[in-house]
Amino acid sequence: MSYIYIPAKNAEDWAQLLADPVKQWRTGYSARTLAYSWQSADGFPDEIKAAFSANELLSDVQLLIAIPEHRVPLVAGSRPSQNDIWVLARASTGLVSIAVEGKVSEPFGPTLSEWLSEGSQGRTARLAFLRRELNLNEALAGTIRYQLIHRAGSAVIEAKRFGAPHAVMLVHSFSPSREWFQDFEVFAQLLRAEVKINQVVYAGKRAGVHLHIGWICGNEDYLSK
Repeated sequence: MSYIYIPAKNAEDWAQLLADPVKQWRTGYSARTLAYSWQSADGFPDEIKAAFSANELLSDVQLLIAIPEHRVPLVAGSRPSQNDIWVLARASTGLVSIAVEGKVSEPFGPTLSEWLSEGSQGRTARLAFLRRELNLNEALAGTIRYQLIHRAGSAVIEAKRFGAPHAVMLVHSFSPSREWFQDFEVFAQLLRAEVKINQVVYAGKRAGVHLHIGWICGNEDYLSK
């Protein structure tokens, strides 16, 4: 895990952080679109500011730092959860850990059943760890997208590391047709939260941290950058 971070001067600086820049850094794809949206903003992008302003607990939240491609360790020896952006913010109610997942048309990856199908002990241990972090005690439907579980988990993990009372998992989607929102709704039901487009809603206390989740529609102008 790295403790040293280098500031970005422009959106193009984000490309070097990707696992495969040639494949991922393309106009109309989530990595590039997200980078231009956030790098152009003064703090949070306007649509995210608007969503937070309507949340009673986080209405005055201010961005402190934003780290692209931030890796959050899970259980020892396993792959980290790599956030498209991780944000440390502050509200009058305390520090806020925010995990951001950027989307255009890309799916959320394998379902839980697909991800567990190889039967490795490492994956079983990783899921057990995430279930503890998110207080998921009931049986999990195999149709839930694993990516949403570990992304929400990473927000909670970093909240605990920084002593933040709040964690937020945001999907920042630039899809004109809101592709994959149904998968997000299914995940929200697991957390007993009712989600609506462009709202940040409360999803309960998880491992001592207040978790919030939201699906925010990004400015589609950035799809052409």
